[in-house]
Amino acid sequence: MQSESKRKCLVVRGGWDGHTPVESTNLFVPLLEKAGFEVDISESTERYLGGDLADFALILQCVTMSEIQKEEWQALSEAVRGGVGFGGWHGGVIDAFRQNTDYQFMVGGQWVAHPGNVIPGYRVNVISDHPITRGIPSFDLKDTEQYYNHIDPGVNVLCETEFSGEYGDGSLYPAGVRMPYAWTRQYGEGRVFVACWGHTFKDFETQSPLRITLRGLCWAAGLDELPE
Repeated sequence: MQSESKRKCLVVRGGWDGHTPVESTNLFVPLLEKAGFEVDISESTERYLGGDLADFALILQCVTMSEIQKEEWQALSEAVRGGVGFGGWHGGVIDAFRQNTDYQFMVGGQWVAHPGNVIPGYRVNVISDHPITRGIPSFDLKDTEQYYNHIDPGVNVLCETEFSGEYGDGSLYPAGVRMPYAWTRQYGEGRVFVACWGHTFKDFETQSPLRITLRGLCWAAGLDELPE
């Protein structure tokens, strides 16, 4: 892990425009810079082949669907296993590279459905006193997607959401299902952070989802003190 005076963050973004990869990552760039990162932005996963991934403390990915080439995945996996932090939100991390199950294993989960598509709103409950979420209240999201995910039982769950049963087919998405909605995971020497909200940049217009995500990214990078 880098010394705090030399922290670097690589932002890799792209894929489906509906998840606003540019607008959403642009929200976090100045916040990461304020937290002490030098930020490098790439519009392609080819950047994973740059040969310098070990120089970064954090990789922030926002790439929905798409494909990752074998050599790109190998470089990314090696970097994270070697101690580079990895994180992101929503489809940019858990609906990326659908054919690559090794990638899904690294991030600890995979999107499988969003009952009702865009729905009027739902609640995200903070359930952990982890430094990422400490002191941050639960929150509501409006006019956005609620993800149904397949989750690695080994992840450390920070937040969850409960399905009401009123969206989509209730026989498939029954009321009362409590879905992990933000988590951390250790992958070799690297820390992984995932938030399931962030369908578009509008999900970050309230403070709780923005603060948890920023803290999660900084935690993945190995910061001892997380932003307020």
